[in-house]
Amino acid sequence: MVTNLLTLALPKGKLGQDALQLLQAAGLPVEGVATEARQLTFTFPAPGIRYLICRPTDVPTYVEYGAADLGIVGKDTLAEAGADVFELVDLGFGYCRFVVAAPRERWEEAGRSLENLLAGSRRVATKFPRVAASFFQERGLPVEIIKLHGNIELAPRAGLADLIVDIVSTGRTLKENDLVEVAPIFSSTARLIANRVSYRINYRRLTSVVEALKRAAGQGGEKIATTN
Repeated sequence: MVTNLLTLALPKGKLGQDALQLLQAAGLPVEGVATEARQLTFTFPAPGIRYLICRPTDVPTYVEYGAADLGIVGKDTLAEAGADVFELVDLGFGYCRFVVAAPRERWEEAGRSLENLLAGSRRVATKFPRVAASFFQERGLPVEIIKLHGNIELAPRAGLADLIVDIVSTGRTLKENDLVEVAPIFSSTARLIANRVSYRINYRRLTSVVEALKRAAGQGGEKIATTN
């Protein structure tokens, strides 16, 4: 059994595929690793590297509880998870944006004012209740958050909610459902995160990997050095 492995949690899907390209550019072993395969762990004994292939929403959990030393995850997922981890590097890929959106007609009727729009109904549908609640609380706007698990754009059309909070990349889905962006929240890209204890105990070893990933991502400056 191989011990003293450095374990890195990777997300399934497109973000994971982009992460593998970055790992390869950083000189880390990726031969045979696939984020969409049934195999969920990949171990490279010589360099002492192990990858865990996780659902994107589970990456922060694996890192927070020490099952993984490092992880690559979208800022959107990280913000919603609220995990107690070190956020080390903005890796720059996987760009998307958190926005508040509303039906075009209702937005025009409200005079393009978020406060006016919320004067009638205060229901907001989203897959990201933590992010949504934080946004409205910071602005002193009381709302009722309704958590959904998909097809958020349907909520206004079905009369379930008047606003949605969701992530967009091109805005095409909003347009197809006659929704318009009414307020930006924040932009999201992939982040490198670390378990707090592992980062302190195995600082030198983890730092060599972190620095390699920073160089591969074109991040020559300081680490973000923020926590969530």
